[in-house]
Amino acid sequence: MVVKRLFDCVDHQLQKFPKQDMLNAKENGNWKSYSTEVVKQIVEEFSAGLIELGVGGNDMSDEGADKIAIISNNRPEWIFTDLAVQQTGAVLVPLYPTTSTNEIQFILNDALVKYIFVSSKELFEKINSIKPSVPTLKKIFSFDEISGVESWTSISKLATPSSKIKLEQIKNAILPDHLATIIYTSGTTGTPKGVMLTHRNIYTDVIFSKKSFPFIDAPQYKVLSFLPLNHIFEKCVTYIYLFSGNGIYYAESLETIGANLKEIQPDGFTTVPRLLEKVFERIMAAGHELIGIKRKLFFWSVALAEKFDTDASKSVLYKFQLSIANKLVFKKWRLALGGNIKFIITGGAACQLKLLRIFNAAKIPVYEGYGPTENSPVIAVNRWGSPDGSRLGTVGPPIEGIEVKLADDGEICVKGSTVMKGYYKRSDLTADTVIDGWLHTGDIGVWIDNKYLKITDRKKEIFKTSGGKYVAPQALENVFKGSPFIEQIMVVGEGKKFVSALIVPAFAYLKSWMQLHNLVYTTNEDAIKNAEVLKRYTTEIETINQQFNHVEQIKKFELLPVEWSLDTGEMTPKMSLKRKVVLEKFKDVIDRIYKV
Repeated sequence: MVVKRLFDCVDHQLQKFPKQDMLNAKENGNWKSYSTEVVKQIVEEFSAGLIELGVGGNDMSDEGADKIAIISNNRPEWIFTDLAVQQTGAVLVPLYPTTSTNEIQFILNDALVKYIFVSSKELFEKINSIKPSVPTLKKIFSFDEISGVESWTSISKLATPSSKIKLEQIKNAILPDHLATIIYTSGTTGTPKGVMLTHRNIYTDVIFSKKSFPFIDAPQYKVLSFLPLNHIFEKCVTYIYLFSGNGIYYAESLETIGANLKEIQPDGFTTVPRLLEKVFERIMAAGHELIGIKRKLFFWSVALAEKFDTDASKSVLYKFQLSIANKLVFKKWRLALGGNIKFIITGGAACQLKLLRIFNAAKIPVYEGYGPTENSPVIAVNRWGSPDGSRLGTVGPPIEGIEVKLADDGEICVKGSTVMKGYYKRSDLTADTVIDGWLHTGDIGVWIDNKYLKITDRKKEIFKTSGGKYVAPQALENVFKGSPFIEQIMVVGEGKKFVSALIVPAFAYLKSWMQLHNLVYTTNEDAIKNAEVLKRYTTEIETINQQFNHVEQIKKFELLPVEWSLDTGEMTPKMSLKRKVVLEKFKDVIDRIYKV
């Protein structure tokens, strides 16, 4: 395999399948498309302008290369910037738009960022407020037109014939092992760590994933992008799309995903389990509003789908019944997603088995994959169109081209060209994480049938009760979240006599249940204090508890009135739970649970 640089995707697409809709976004209410040829022109001018600004790889070392930051929503300009910065030999440092100013300040200073690109006035003000505390930051450029702020397009106007000649010389000198990006992991605790990923790291992960899934070269395909490009999952998949010739359409926001799906009718997209849970909750809420035969048919279909991919689903009768459900009920679900979905890939956290069964039964193919930022990121993924390459409840077989093993304690370790170069300026952390070429992921897993990888928990999140028994909270949480009554849950019990849980109810469902049982629903706060509600949750917990051994069972719980979110600080940008934050924020509630 000839290893390419990431920015080679433009020339690759021009040669193989030049497109009119390489990148697409809504502008003033209408979709605007950028062809491969136009993207090539924009990126070349942009790169040459950056060179005139003095941006470059300098001595092409990790420390010597200039660092350019970006903090923006998904849009074509994000990709223009990424490609242009790469071509100069500089290194892109992406930031989540929701990152706190303290964390942004740390990252900009740690990376010695020279310039930063922002997408909006709000983000400009956020960065401008800390600019005096970042000595290396020369200027802020904006994608949106903002009064008094220099536009990113002004850089392209700096390009000269000589800088374009110099650009070609620089591009030819950039090797696959040159640093492409530093991604600071948001993490759930501690100071952000800068993961150094080279062109080789990401490109080989792209090609291995493309071959393994597989992603076919399909210029006719459209894909919707809404997961943050700052995260390696969406960034890697973006390059898979670009090298496969797929047209990328950027959702306007998380709130417009439903409308954008219907407009674009995409062939696929990537997501995280939390968003799939939200989609399913909306579907179920709509089901509860039905009456008569339609309501009965809806819930009969859902119950049928929950048995998908089990022994019961292999009977002729089951297949016949499922075909009826697909024709009368699930067809409407597919139309709500655009009616053309061929694949949905989910990652970032474990997906509920119940959801995987239901969506796949409804002919909405969801494929679960896995991988950390430190591996560029894909380690394993369920296969598309291969019955023996996919197993619900696992993250599939490892992708081709890498080695995967489980340590004695079950920790997943990976070796290959996809493993990061290291943590920026943290050789100590790198030495602890990459040992003899093996990346120690911190995730615990098991092999199913010696082929499929199943993630059971995070090594650091497994806790021990005061009785000396180990408990893996994620395994419990994923099962409990299968209850229609439970929106979010965090299992606690480190050093305690028993396991307990903080639970955020699924309030839409709870409200319907209360109305059905002639109980008055006023506010969330009142609902979680209602004696009948508490009695129902106790029954629900006790029923699900039977699936676990005695030491793992939840003995007590507290219901909380407000959903955990990114805005309130309990969730990371990729929608993972910040356990340390929850423990601190709800310390009084937890203390109340364990009060004698």
